[in-house]
Amino acid sequence: MTATNREAAIARSEASPFLRDARALFPAIAATFVDVGAEAAIVAARGIDASGFAERWRRRRRAQALAVALGDLAGELSLEAVTAALSHFADAALDAGVAEAIGERMPGTVPEGLAVLALGKLGSRELNYSSDVDLVLLFDPATLPHRPREEPGEAAVRYGRRLIELLQARTADGYVARVDLRLRPSPEVTPIVLPVDAAIGYYESEALPWERAAFIRARACAGDRALGRRFLAEIQPFVWRRALDFGAIEEIRDISRRIRDHYAQGQAFGPGFDLKRGRGGIREAEFFTQVQQLVHGGREPGLRAPATLDALRALTAGGQLDAPTAAAIADGYRALRTAEHRVQMIDDRQEHRLPAAPDALDRVARLAGLADGAALLGTLSAHVAAIGGAFDTLVGERDDRLPGDPDLLADALGQIGFDDPAAAARHIADWRSGKARALRSPAARAAFEAMLPGLLRAIAAAPDPAHALNRFGDLVERMSSGLNFFRLIEARPDLAEQLALILGQAPALAEQLARRPTLLDGLVDRSAFDLPPDAPTLAARFAAELSCDGLDEALDRVRRLVGERRFALGVQLVSGARDPLDVAGSYSDLAEASIVALAARVADAFAERHGRIAGGELAVLALGRLGGQALTNASDLDLIFLFDAPPGAQSDGEKSLTATDYYNRLASRIVAALNVPTAAGPLYEVDTRLRPQGAQGMLAVSLEAFERYQRDEAWTWEHMALCRARPLTGSAAMRERIAALVRAILSAPADPARIRADAAAMREEMARHKPPAGHLDVKLGPGGLVDLEFAVHTLQLTRHVGLDPRLEVAIAALAGAGLIDGGADADLRLLSRALVVLRLVSPRGVEVPEQSRALVARLCGHDDWCALLDALAAARQRIAARWAAVKEDA
Repeated sequence: MTATNREAAIARSEASPFLRDARALFPAIAATFVDVGAEAAIVAARGIDASGFAERWRRRRRAQALAVALGDLAGELSLEAVTAALSHFADAALDAGVAEAIGERMPGTVPEGLAVLALGKLGSRELNYSSDVDLVLLFDPATLPHRPREEPGEAAVRYGRRLIELLQARTADGYVARVDLRLRPSPEVTPIVLPVDAAIGYYESEALPWERAAFIRARACAGDRALGRRFLAEIQPFVWRRALDFGAIEEIRDISRRIRDHYAQGQAFGPGFDLKRGRGGIREAEFFTQVQQLVHGGREPGLRAPATLDALRALTAGGQLDAPTAAAIADGYRALRTAEHRVQMIDDRQEHRLPAAPDALDRVARLAGLADGAALLGTLSAHVAAIGGAFDTLVGERDDRLPGDPDLLADALGQIGFDDPAAAARHIADWRSGKARALRSPAARAAFEAMLPGLLRAIAAAPDPAHALNRFGDLVERMSSGLNFFRLIEARPDLAEQLALILGQAPALAEQLARRPTLLDGLVDRSAFDLPPDAPTLAARFAAELSCDGLDEALDRVRRLVGERRFALGVQLVSGARDPLDVAGSYSDLAEASIVALAARVADAFAERHGRIAGGELAVLALGRLGGQALTNASDLDLIFLFDAPPGAQSDGEKSLTATDYYNRLASRIVAALNVPTAAGPLYEVDTRLRPQGAQGMLAVSLEAFERYQRDEAWTWEHMALCRARPLTGSAAMRERIAALVRAILSAPADPARIRADAAAMREEMARHKPPAGHLDVKLGPGGLVDLEFAVHTLQLTRHVGLDPRLEVAIAALAGAGLIDGGADADLRLLSRALVVLRLVSPRGVEVPEQSRALVARLCGHDDWCALLDALAAARQRIAARWAAVKEDA
């Protein structure tokens, strides 16, 4: 920055009486600015000294304002640098004030036990030239210094009063800061300094939605910062809720509407416009951003940036806000904040309105380097329109509530598109009667009525509206609380379409949603339709989420995490966003990540009492569809537990166990962690019957015993099951050792004729004891997936080719060797797609509801239901022929 720019800033500051007087009081600061620059002038202002606290900090404040203003006017400091410098000064003054207040009454004591929390613009380090500082003061009775026979609470209030007096009492040198304590809980009845535990209890149980939203920008800025940070950490789950709180968002909307009404004179853009509270003003930019943070920040910690510009960047990077909208809000915010600073520079007043008088508006414009007030308005008008337009999307009113009169209601439903509006009207009348628990409170009924028109429009567009409406009725009946669910649907019309699809086409998803309505929250983020991470990445994320919990809390948390992701995968599937085969792979990755994370967490908890076995470890071996990485929504998990330990090894814990006892008990705990329902619901069904000796054998067996059993005692069907074995846990060396052992067992010389005969006999036995559920049972029926699996596994065991747990990989290798025709892969994919889809659309049987047949056909890659049936029939004929050829060795 050149000296010419700095001289120009000095000249422009003549338009401000406050800056003119400050230059006269602090000529050295102005000279430092001209000679060296704004940063040096700010440092010099911080070093100004005087005899007492009041004079020293008031003079520093005025000198700081001068140095920052000159740097701002010269373009040497960005908006972020200006607000950071002003906030830094306020932090330092508050810190010094706490030390002064405590030191006056308790000389020589450490100023601890009194924390200053900054909210609002100081909390986000976005302080204005003439902002109030919004504070919450907390004390810890155990550490706060106080006089003998003085209660800690009394001492805390005295310190608080003295701090406020030191900061805001005016003298000939001005003031340090204006303090606002009204953001503390119940300010009309509570003391100005609150005990920290009482404050935590308040925010856990009684805080209003707007109070939680206020803490988006909170930080410990002075005093006992460790105490402040502890408090903020304690209340973080209540500020940033994983379940979306549209009550808080609605309250922000209501506040904004009231502000628009209350400050109506400053709403119209032009002279006298309220830069802060006007339509399209600073507060609407901040509120618009905070609403996005409240929607997404509970699930995405990276979006919790306190400062508005930082939050906009994070929301854009995370995909929650489109780049043009974010850029328009950010540009407008910078322009309006800069104009507000020019207004406040004039007389150092907490003013947010542009002057109404032409000469006064011209003076502000000259500070901004513009010719006159008209030019200033010209630079702001587009920004105001952009912010106002964006915020209108949040506060806009819709008057489309459904009528209460039965006849008028039926007419309205007929216009929406219901074929039988009278039946739909009876459903709504029943809901309005208040019989359902979810609709008993006035707030829930109001949210329900606001949500209903949009949802009914989406349901009316479904293939079978009556069926979807019945399902919604079941959902309402099963909900214990519907308030936030209804508010979410009303706030996000796109989710109404997703809900209508779920209700009409996917009973398995509707069942999950009825048990846990907050599952719908996860669809708010665009990331819900992104490709999920692979199993190792997911496992690492789950492990990080579980690391700070006790075991019971960890079990609940992993069930919530898996439930959310499994539900989102199901929605991706039925909405056609992803190929069913990709969804099957993601279901598998999700299960694998759960096993890896939970096995480690359970092992840590188990070791607290029993210790660990030096040189020993336990591995989980997956079989079946999990081993082949092709799970459906309804699949159980086929697992075997294998361990390795030095001879005679025992654990080193308080209650020592032999290796066999240790790993069997640990395996039992892992199975329980996976399949026992908790308050958060079920996770997976686990089947361990494929272990050596089946249900009669030990749950965990040593590698040596496993090898002996497989080589000497195992039946052919057990080797066939081993064809889909895949180790999931254990060290890399342990997993490779198991994989090598499995390959060796499957490659061992064997009698091909006996294997074919055994396989044929076992398939016949299976058909007798587990017959197909109907003609569309693509798994168990003739020519289904089981027949294809039998054909592939028999070839793997007799020809030792394609020894890979993934069927598609095995088929490719067998086809390459000329052992199976190349069309087997396409048939596998078609039947697998059908199985994955049917498990969601028709979970209790194989007869697909008529309204879902077009969807099933489309998801399986066919134009209509008849085309899909023809394709399935042809594929099954080919699979049946392959299996017949393999077992006959034809």
